[in-house]
Amino acid sequence: MDENLSVRRAQDKMEKIVALAKRRGFIYPGSEIYGGLTGTWDYGPLGAELKRNIKSEWWKTMVALRSDVVGIDASIMMNPKVWKASGHVDAFTDPLIECKVCHLRFREDKPEEIKEHEETHKGQKVDWTEPRKFNLLVKAYLGVVEGEQSEIYLRGEITQGAFVNFENVVSSTRVKIPFGIAQIGKAFRNEITPGNFTYRSREFEQMELEFFVRPEDAEGNKWFDYWKEQRMAWYVGLGMSPEKLRFRKHEDTERAHYAKFAEDIEYEAPFGWSEFEGIHHRGDWDLSRHKLGYVDEAGQKFTPWVIEASGGVDRTALFFLIDAYSEDDKRTVLKLHPKLAPYKVAVFPLLANKPELVEKAKSIYDNLKLHFMTAWDDRGNIGKRYLSQDEAGTPWCVTVDFETLENDSVTVRDRDSAAQERVKISEIKNYIDEKLQ
Repeated sequence: MDENLSVRRAQDKMEKIVALAKRRGFIYPGSEIYGGLTGTWDYGPLGAELKRNIKSEWWKTMVALRSDVVGIDASIMMNPKVWKASGHVDAFTDPLIECKVCHLRFREDKPEEIKEHEETHKGQKVDWTEPRKFNLLVKAYLGVVEGEQSEIYLRGEITQGAFVNFENVVSSTRVKIPFGIAQIGKAFRNEITPGNFTYRSREFEQMELEFFVRPEDAEGNKWFDYWKEQRMAWYVGLGMSPEKLRFRKHEDTERAHYAKFAEDIEYEAPFGWSEFEGIHHRGDWDLSRHKLGYVDEAGQKFTPWVIEASGGVDRTALFFLIDAYSEDDKRTVLKLHPKLAPYKVAVFPLLANKPELVEKAKSIYDNLKLHFMTAWDDRGNIGKRYLSQDEAGTPWCVTVDFETLENDSVTVRDRDSAAQERVKISEIKNYIDEKLQ
């Protein structure tokens, strides 16, 4: 395929996904009525459910179903000494160059973005400043009296919450090496070039595991490979296309200051292969910087190594949306895995002007919403309702028709195949439960 045609098609797909996300209530631009705020996004009713489902599935897999991982929820605001000890104050910087024509700044280590920017000036020669370092940590101020406020940072990663609470977790639970501390939460960065929809934002959410092991090469390598396999399998298990996923090893020049070695899970998005989860061997960097250690049952004291699995909730949600997006001549469908779909089922009366159908459908709706996120729709004709739910990613639609009044059965339509079958009202819950397994 012609390269330019391929690029145009990718851009077209991305534009359609962005439009659908806003139209159907997945993602809105932040502060839109006041002109927005670059790099911020708000999640609408469907987007909030999608994110909640992603986080719920992650927590179930990483914490609830494991005996060697516990969860915490650390504070967003931390003592600045945490960030000094972790190395972020000194090392959490990007080398930036500034375009002398329009004064936009770009990371020196992103030549593809620099080239793309130069092309936007359509032949006008672009001169660049010398590289300068900019700290990515977002500053905040505590105190009610102007001029007497203390300077802190909003956390640039949620990771440090696990480390500063390491001793608390060990002493208050029965965990023993090897074990993990997991958490989900917001982080903030002075992102220089936000872009590609929600992919690069200034406020974002992370889901992270810090897994502590003995400081031995064999142990470190074993658990690094284990978590690589586990995390890739999680995405595939929730329906992400395997052919769109890959691992990419960090080169020596790009590894974070804390990493012994690292690999990213990347997704082939319309804007190219893009990282959305990192598997990092952090060694003893963090615990040693915080002067923390561990004493095993034999009385041996050592500083554990850490294997980290750090994923972005927003990036994961974006890639699930992209991967699920499908269209043909007749309809647009979000083929989200049912476990991730905002609504599991929608309930309709065949005709909105027939009270007996509406009453029956309402009773089914009221029952199902006790068990699943359930949508109600009686607008327009039944065909338009199906198309609307297809766009929202709803896996099953239940229609109450005149046959329902005769034998208490309904039509259940499958989102992906559009196939329909009759199901007894008393069996609808079990029908959906079995498909959600």
